[in-house]
Amino acid sequence: MGLDLFPGDDDTSSPDVSWPYTSFGVFRRRLAQAEGFALDEMHGFGGHRPWNDVFTTLAPLLNHPDDGGPDLTPTQCAGIRPRLQETVDQPHGGTTGPALQRHVDDAGQLVVVLQLCMEKDVDLLFG
Repeated sequence: MGLDLFPGDDDTSSPDVSWPYTSFGVFRRRLAQAEGFALDEMHGFGGHRPWNDVFTTLAPLLNHPDDGGPDLTPTQCAGIRPRLQETVDQPHGGTTGPALQRHVDDAGQLVVVLQLCMEKDVDLLFG
């Protein structure tokens, strides 16, 4: 069982990105770490730190329930996409390995999906 993020364009040939729930959690923890905070300290993730305590354009993605919760709007996608692209493009300090490569690949796939949501003016759906 897992999580799929895809454009709400009713086009089954549109790109999507899929994770097992555990892997999506790891993905978000890495993104939060890149933003300078630990996801586990945040409200809703076992901690007590409020989300208004951190500034990141990735907040709508990081602070989103795995199931339920609202779709992300094209405007939210437009806010998330540039920062996510930066994480794909940034050097990783010579660090390599399959886990890091998977994270970069997943982020790259999500960038493509976010871009499509923006271009088609459709929500990013969590399913």
